[in-house]
Order: sequence, then structure tokens, then C-alpha cells
Amino acid sequence: MKKWLFVFTASIMLVLGGCSFLDDTKKTVTYANDATDYVNEATTFGKEVPSLAKQAVGDEQAAQELETKLKEMKQKIETFDKLEAPEMAADLHQQMVDQNKKIEAGIEVYLNNIRGGKLDPSVLENTEMFQSIQEITSIIDQIKKLS
Repeated sequence: MKKWLFVFTASIMLVLGGCSFLDDTKKTVTYANDATDYVNEATTFGKEVPSLAKQAVGDEQAAQELETKLKEMKQKIETFDKLEAPEMAADLHQQMVDQNKKIEAGIEVYLNNIRGGKLDPSVLENTEMFQSIQEITSIIDQIKKLS
């Protein structure tokens, strides 16, 4: 009877341990997909915004579109930063959060310029924002290797 109970308990523990591994793997894959989607959006943002900023200097509609894109990206950053990264990706997630803070700071500088009526595309070009977007692109490559 004791042998049977031991075998049964060991089997349950093995199954539960396997479920935990599968759950961790699923979380890592889901996180990697979410992070990849976010980086793709950030990359698109980084490509579109400089030309839109130059256009916005003399075009009120472009200025409104720029402000909308800046606010949307800020919201995407906040959403991404709140993601719960799996344990094996926690350090990489924190690196992305750190880069996101720089992107947010750049967005805020430019939003303040728009609000102040001083649309100056050179302000946007001189921020660390675009460097940080490139940094998160390299971090995502490391995250993809985890999944």
C-alpha cells in the first residue's frame, strides 16, 4: 500500500511539474510575441515621426496627427511596461522599460513643444528617443531567443 501511495504521489508531482514547465514556456512565448509586436510598433513610430514632425512645422493637420501619434506611442509604452515578463526575461524586460523611459521623455519634450506652439523638428532629432528605439530592437532579438 505504501509503495502504491508513493508511486501515485510521485506521478502527480511529475505531472504537476510538467504543467508548470509548459505554463512557463507558454508565458515566455506569449511575452515574446507581445514584445515583438510592441517593438514593431515602436520601429514604425521611429520611421514615421521625423518626417511628420518636419511636415507639422507648417501644417496644422500634420501637427495634430503628430500629437496623436506621440500620445498613442506613449500609451503603448505604458501598456508594455506593465506587462508581466516571465522570470527568464525579467532582466531584458527591465532593459526595455529603461529604454522606454528615454522614449517617453523624448515624447514629452516634443509634446511640450507642440503645446507651446514651438514646433521644431530638430528638438525631436536631438532626443535620445530614436537611439532608444534602436536599443529595444536589439533587446527583442535576445527575447526571441528565449522562446
